[in-house]
Amino acid sequence: MTVSRCELLRWQFELTWSLFEYHLERLEDEDFLWEPGPLCWTVRPDADGDGRWVADWADAEPDPIPVPTIGWVSWHIGWWWSVAVDHARGRVPRERTEIVWPGDGKAAVAWLRGLRGEWLAVLERFTDAELDAVAPFPWQNEPEHTVAHMAGWVNSELMKNAAEIGQLRLLRAASGAPEPSPGSGS
Repeated sequence: MTVSRCELLRWQFELTWSLFEYHLERLEDEDFLWEPGPLCWTVRPDADGDGRWVADWADAEPDPIPVPTIGWVSWHIGWWWSVAVDHARGRVPRERTEIVWPGDGKAAVAWLRGLRGEWLAVLERFTDAELDAVAPFPWQNEPEHTVAHMAGWVNSELMKNAAEIGQLRLLRAASGAPEPSPGSGS
């Protein structure tokens, strides 16, 4: 039995998503802003007071690297996945600052599930021949990386981020952490 590369990438994505869905179904709103340590990156209401939630960010990777909250990781997934979909569909990719966190856990999960649908539509459109084209993202059109590499990268990045969210969820549950106070960001 022969499996095409497109079918294999879709299978790998669905396997990864099923593992992620295990955690998404169990997340509580309080999980998203729980800070597992003193040095954290999170999402917080924009200082402009416009109702937008923005993610902590540094252009140069800090040392030590802050531990992300689930909110931050969910924003991070939304950012790179939105840009990957933009590239795959031939659209001008959005800037990092244009990708905002939805503002609460339920909305974040709905956002991620919506991105799943968009990515599945992209995967369904690819042919094996299209997978051989030069990838527009995340390597900025380096000829040694193909669209197949990009799709494999999406699957790998999602698996890594899903594991991070799962581990943070389990750590919070095991720690008996109290619920953060509304609007505290912690």
